[in-house]
Amino acid sequence: MPIVAQSTDTTDWVSRYADEVIAESERRAPGAKQDGTAAPVVVVASGLSPSGPIHLGNLREVMTPHLVADEIRRRGYQVRHLISWDDYDRYRKVPAGVPGIDESWAEHIGKPLTSVPAPAGSAYPNWAEHFKAAMTASLDELGVEYDGISQTEQYTSGAYREQILHAMKHRGDIDAILDQYRTKKDPAKAGKGKQQQKPVDEAELEAAEGSGAASEDDGSGGTGGYYPYKPYCGQCEKDLTTVVSYDDETTELVYTCTACGFGETVRLSEFNRGKLVWKVDWPMRWAYEGVIFEPSGVDHSSPGSSFVVGGQIVRQIFDGVQPIGPMYAFVGISGMAKMSSSKGGVPTPADALKIMEAPLLRWLYARRKPNQSFKIAFDQEIQRLYDEWDKLEAKVADGSALPADAAAHSRAVRTAAGELPRTPRPLPYRTLASVADITAGAEDQTLRILRDLDPSDPITSLDETRPRLDRAENWITTQVPAEARTIVRSEPDTELLGSLDDAGRESLRLLLEGLDSHWSLDGLTHLVYGVPKVQAGFSADATAKELPAEIKVAQRSFFALLYRLLVTRETGPRLPTLLLAVGADRVRKLLGA
Repeated sequence: MPIVAQSTDTTDWVSRYADEVIAESERRAPGAKQDGTAAPVVVVASGLSPSGPIHLGNLREVMTPHLVADEIRRRGYQVRHLISWDDYDRYRKVPAGVPGIDESWAEHIGKPLTSVPAPAGSAYPNWAEHFKAAMTASLDELGVEYDGISQTEQYTSGAYREQILHAMKHRGDIDAILDQYRTKKDPAKAGKGKQQQKPVDEAELEAAEGSGAASEDDGSGGTGGYYPYKPYCGQCEKDLTTVVSYDDETTELVYTCTACGFGETVRLSEFNRGKLVWKVDWPMRWAYEGVIFEPSGVDHSSPGSSFVVGGQIVRQIFDGVQPIGPMYAFVGISGMAKMSSSKGGVPTPADALKIMEAPLLRWLYARRKPNQSFKIAFDQEIQRLYDEWDKLEAKVADGSALPADAAAHSRAVRTAAGELPRTPRPLPYRTLASVADITAGAEDQTLRILRDLDPSDPITSLDETRPRLDRAENWITTQVPAEARTIVRSEPDTELLGSLDDAGRESLRLLLEGLDSHWSLDGLTHLVYGVPKVQAGFSADATAKELPAEIKVAQRSFFALLYRLLVTRETGPRLPTLLLAVGADRVRKLLGA
């Protein structure tokens, strides 16, 4: 396949990163043919830890390289998107809010995630596989093409043996690099408790303390020296081990376990039950896989953090190259603060895909630069998002969309492999949600209402409106509180009807007289907005510019009256949709006809 020229669209962040990645790929492999036959495979990477529910913030770790990789594929290059499942990480704590577990799971803290039992009732063999499964299904639905790598399999198969031995041989050099970022106390300010540098992160501290490395304060190296490798105990399987000694020539390693007291001597050249500490493991993998692009969260991008330190380690220790690594900002949920997968109740991609179609979710990640934060709506805001999406679809169709908006839309609805499934008749989400609210999912009633929305081109099957209809129904049933659901009155409010003045009764008469001739979504919209205009002496077709401000006040009062008579509240679903849902005969009954 021929190689497509680089993009010149400077407004599209995905194209800009694709340009950089392609240029870096060709820099690393000079002389590759430009016809694509000998072009190197471009490697981009993501890392996910199945330590608990993998949330929508973690999804940005995947979507950012996915979008870049997909753009590169569209240009004719071969791309490999690695998703490294960090399932050989230690089980740190029992997450809150996960069904099927209790405090007894605390006994597994320190074991590899693949050695921890899955929650009770799970169909999967261990903790890691249980939480990987939901994310894998979501990625499939989102059209993400990737190669998954289990770090448990990599480490226990001995795939990284040479890299581990190399790191141990150069442990002093690694320690010196890390020492540049460990907290130092300024002697001149020792009494004031001030520090010169940022402390190393929690994971690195745990690794250093567990292996007998220097504390962050004194940098002395401890009695056993610094070791960038953590064995898992041969008896209790936990990583609460201390490396006592290591011999470079024989590769004999002696460790003891502080959890169970077990100790043994092993040959690291034959031993596969342990892993490099995080700040060494990550750059080792960059060099091992030849990664060219891998983003990281803001917590990995500050001075002294994993990405910054990893850049030195990959160059100086593993003779590799640090990837292009943009920082990505956090993803919020309707105002929720920074997500943490250690906290229960944090929405996952699977949760989002129950209430929105895959193209919309892709679009939310595609339209914002990685360093821009954004929110994913699980509340009423989802209706506005869908309105915005539908307007964009219309602009793309008529050619009026801005280039960056059109590019984001294209990345949302299709990949290099083809189009994502879409709803044949994408009715407004808020309309579908209102219908689902009123009908409680009754398919015969739903079809009746949707058929009446446009009598000139009626819906003949609910399949025409799926999967958007299903998403709207799920949103109503799972995200809208019971007290906010719409319940249509069974009997007229005779007291309210009897209390109406002449103007109130006249407004209802005008509405009822126009029902049959306006029985469609557009028709009823014209009718309910037109009644107050006619009562004030204007034409029902008069525009806002032709009307006094008082008309809006009269319209709001009329709407509130209709809501009170139909659903006992002063607000509810859009009135045209509500009227269609209730049905003409029942509307006449409830309005006193």
